[in-house]
Amino acid sequence: MQLSAGAPHPLGATWDGRGTNFALFSANAERVELCLFDGHGRREIERIVLPERTEDVWHGCLNDVAPGQLYGYRVHGPYHPERGLRFNSHKLLVDPYAKQLAGRLVWSDAHFGYRAGSARADLSFDRRDNARGMPKSVVVDEAFTWGKERRP
Repeated sequence: MQLSAGAPHPLGATWDGRGTNFALFSANAERVELCLFDGHGRREIERIVLPERTEDVWHGCLNDVAPGQLYGYRVHGPYHPERGLRFNSHKLLVDPYAKQLAGRLVWSDAHFGYRAGSARADLSFDRRDNARGMPKSVVVDEAFTWGKERRP
């Protein structure tokens, strides 16, 4: 799999027939990791640091990623809840620009960035990985395939 700089726009995952460009906005992130999952979304098969930041958009392009690929993000940055910054790379994030999701949310308090029940309440930090219970974003082919439409 070959990684290149890609482009900051459009946001989300964009397949162009040769590869997929990933672009995610985050003004305060220090690093963004793209997590690729197997076809069932149960196992993370690769974690790739997005190599470029243009203004506040993190981006990279992977030549071998095609429609159907399941993915999510882990975003690194400061954890200062009292200032509204709650980065927690132990938590898998859904792409806010995803055009499709796979799987379902299996609710647990592992989805919180803080330790539920801690004496420090929401100022605490939770290190549990929540990926098993998170839906995954899906790379899609947005091209309309002319000639395959059916009459209503």
